[in-house]
Amino acid sequence: MIGGFRFEHGGKTYTCLVEERKAEKTEAWWWFTVSSDGHRYAPFQALARDTRDSVRARIVAYYDNHLAHRAMPASGQEHWARRAKAGAKGQK
Repeated sequence: MIGGFRFEHGGKTYTCLVEERKAEKTEAWWWFTVSSDGHRYAPFQALARDTRDSVRARIVAYYDNHLAHRAMPASGQEHWARRAKAGAKGQK
């Protein structure tokens, strides 16, 4: 299995590494960060057949999709975390 690496794409630096899940030491996942983003992402499991090129392509596709989804206008439905709780004042 390949180790962690960095690459440049679209003016951003991606830092990728494999980490085992804390609960299950048998599963390893690709984690990555992006220089312009303060979050860490773990979009897919690490596989023995992974190459730098295949991981890079999957990470870029995942992150581009993530940015496109985040840029979409709200669907008009209220986010689940902001909904009033059942039985709260004003609820019927």
